[in-house]
Amino acid sequence: MIATPKAFFLALAAALLLPAHAQTGTPALIPSTPSSTDATWEASLTEFAQADQKHMPPAGGVLFVGSSSIRLWDNLEQQFKAAPVIVKRGFGGSRMKDCAAYLSRLVIPYKPRLVVVYAGENDLAEGRQPEQVLRSFTTFVNGVRAELPKTRIAYVSIKPSIARARLLAQIRTTNALIKDYVASLNNAEFIDVFTPMLDQRGVPRAELFREDKLHMNAAGYALWQAAIAPSLKK
Repeated sequence: MIATPKAFFLALAAALLLPAHAQTGTPALIPSTPSSTDATWEASLTEFAQADQKHMPPAGGVLFVGSSSIRLWDNLEQQFKAAPVIVKRGFGGSRMKDCAAYLSRLVIPYKPRLVVVYAGENDLAEGRQPEQVLRSFTTFVNGVRAELPKTRIAYVSIKPSIARARLLAQIRTTNALIKDYVASLNNAEFIDVFTPMLDQRGVPRAELFREDKLHMNAAGYALWQAAIAPSLKK
């Protein structure tokens, strides 16, 4: 856990982390089109658009966005049958900053009542700092709120992957920063999957992961389903 007091964090977020429009009260803008260096994601985004052309999900559903932990979640739609509409838009390898940059294509068209986002793990793996992940998430939140002010936002904490055990301290810090930020928002929540994925020694539980020790198996997703399900009923 970080030692920064919550009051200090909130002041810091207001002064430094939130974009200029959040400080001045002017409307937020959807992030501009990413540069060609991010063309890696174009195939996934085109695939989503083609699926929407065939069958556009009705507005008011639940949207899951994020990295491969979302993309590889088999039968996600069937595991949350209580929700009216489930849309899965995960693209492997993506970062929190990508979710923010592509907001106009990943979130806005679906007009969801709830967007569940899992991202940030790949940012840290590539060397970004916890404060940078937080800033990307605030950009994501501001973009959603500008276009879809009634949409609820749920952030799923970064998981403790065995293959990335060296990042556990940074993951804890990032989760703590985002949890405190979410606590300052209305119509938003932080979903903790980090804690239940650790054993009594504070080590990632091996039985929740595939052989690559990075992605989850069915047991891992069952844990996630139990942690996330209550949020879909709100």
